[in-house]
Amino acid sequence: MRSLIITPLIALVAGAALAQTKEPVTLRDMGSFHVGGRVVEIAGQPVKEVLFTPGGVPAKVDPNGAYQVEQMYVQYFLPQSRKGKLPLLMWHGGGLTAVTYETRPDGGEGWLTMFIRKGWDVYISDAVERGRSGWTNTFKGEPVFLPQGDPWERFRIGPPGSWNADKAKRTTYAGTQFPVEAYEQFMKQGVPRWTTTDDAIVAAYIALVDKICPCVVMVHSQSGAFGFKVAEARPDKVKALVAVEPTLGGDVDKVALLKNTPVFMMFGDNAKDHPRWSKIRQADLDYVGVLKAAGGSVDVVDLPEVGIKGNSHMLMMDKNNAETADLIQKWLVGKGLAE
Repeated sequence: MRSLIITPLIALVAGAALAQTKEPVTLRDMGSFHVGGRVVEIAGQPVKEVLFTPGGVPAKVDPNGAYQVEQMYVQYFLPQSRKGKLPLLMWHGGGLTAVTYETRPDGGEGWLTMFIRKGWDVYISDAVERGRSGWTNTFKGEPVFLPQGDPWERFRIGPPGSWNADKAKRTTYAGTQFPVEAYEQFMKQGVPRWTTTDDAIVAAYIALVDKICPCVVMVHSQSGAFGFKVAEARPDKVKALVAVEPTLGGDVDKVALLKNTPVFMMFGDNAKDHPRWSKIRQADLDYVGVLKAAGGSVDVVDLPEVGIKGNSHMLMMDKNNAETADLIQKWLVGKGLAE
């Protein structure tokens, strides 16, 4: 990597207002790369004539040949003053990209820059099939899209039945910390996802861990299952796992592999009582019980029980995200992973 100092206010500081109140983020380096993937051969397809530009000259395109697929896009930001002892890898949830950790939908600062400011070398990535990782027609099945109102209830911004196309008629959970005024902005982040690509996603994450780690891995929602699978595959390289409302834990038959990997699991408001999330949370806790019985170290925090209230499923986007980031940082420091 290059050895130079970069002091960008650019995308690392969210908006002019923040730039006026926050110190510049000082980096020793930043960049991006792709990792993982495989080459597939396509044969037996007819040659086509394609008009790439209206009014232009048609071109013959032979679709047969070798194609690069299932790679993953990664960005890294390395602070000048490093305090995290290992790189921190942030993995997003289903139907989303690394934007999850960047800027809050309302323009507030995201966990990406918060953890850079705390001195972590941070790596964010768009999982296979998402965003800048690209996609192909080699994925099996159909992509899944979420309509405008789905995440409002699925992500516990409001209770079941609370969504309405009319903003004035929407209701939220009491005291919600999600920036509801920016909900439409949040929905612009959504991308299609497949339900058949888990193996390819895990393979790319393993390739990233092999390239960068030892490290700390932070997962959210869908990537919870991926984080545990990668930790089971590379227990010597994943030194800690921060699981933010994971939708699935690890394999109960492989818990012995994680006895030396401390886990921090965190849940927001209303997870205990929600018709879907209560089941997800209980499955996570059942896994935690098995992991602890095998000698693993797990700390589970229900935020309302420690006085942090109003959080949705998108904790990193909630208005109190600095408070939850501090809680994670305190745990990491306590585990000797940061100064």
